[in-house]
Amino acid sequence: MDIIFNRIFLEHDTGMHPENRKRLEACGELPETELDSGEQYLELVHRADYVAQIRDVCANGGGHLDPDTIVSPRSYEAAVKAVAATIKASATGGIALVRPPGHHAFPGHSSGFCVFNNIAIAAQKLANEGKKVLIFDFDGHLGDGTVRYFYDSDQVMYWSIHQYPAFPGGGSEDEIGEGVGKGYTINVPLPPGSGDDILFNMFDRYHFLDVAKKFNPDVVGISAGFDGHQYDLLLGLRFSMNAYYKMGKLFRETFGNVFATLEGGYNVEYFPKLLYNFIDGVNGADMKYEERPTDSMIQVMDEFEGRAAVLEKNLLEIWKL
Repeated sequence: MDIIFNRIFLEHDTGMHPENRKRLEACGELPETELDSGEQYLELVHRADYVAQIRDVCANGGGHLDPDTIVSPRSYEAAVKAVAATIKASATGGIALVRPPGHHAFPGHSSGFCVFNNIAIAAQKLANEGKKVLIFDFDGHLGDGTVRYFYDSDQVMYWSIHQYPAFPGGGSEDEIGEGVGKGYTINVPLPPGSGDDILFNMFDRYHFLDVAKKFNPDVVGISAGFDGHQYDLLLGLRFSMNAYYKMGKLFRETFGNVFATLEGGYNVEYFPKLLYNFIDGVNGADMKYEERPTDSMIQVMDEFEGRAAVLEKNLLEIWKL
């Protein structure tokens, strides 16, 4: 898994905001990738009037698209190249190290720092080519734009682990898709305080990974958000640096054809270590950054197990493992 990066992502100027250019600058000198515009792919997911709105706001100096999402004069260019980088990652097995992120963006409006939904656009392109796509979203917030877009699809399975309750709301164990897409959404709501033990309980004790394997995806796209780390600034999850290495390793060994695009992760001291641990896990390299694994209070574990049991029951009624 190679990094796909372009300096235009630093030109998305959000000022004093949690999602700012320092996130990528903290990763050191990154090799640049030449990228196409990505504009031609936007309407795979987004409405034409919304695309025009973003273009116009940026051309007129930028501003707030919503209370959380800021754009500047070069943000439109950065956002369309973020789409291009994610599509390139989907073709090469890379990780698109992009700004702005995408998984909160809806077809017709921005949300949660996100302008265009990079992972959804790449997944829809692959689906249009006849491929089955699993999206695994380990960002600590539910990717509400992504889950809503694919909620009635049986060609794209969306599996999210996220703090619940937290922004943006939703993502309970009872939300598993609708219509032909029923059973193709796996929302794993994690109580605040969830540590590595709960995360790997989810993989080891419950049938969520078995459902994903039975879906038998041709491609796995990962919404790679690193705000579940115990020292992140916006959430109350407690994953260690080790967890990101282990998840990368697990998904490469289980599915093989994996790509990723960046979502959240706001502690610039830890973010590069988490990122490189994840990449090393996917690549089968040694883990460079290690922390003591984290555990959860018994009340947190009990709450998780109650939710996970309901979700498993809901899914097994459909998948019959």
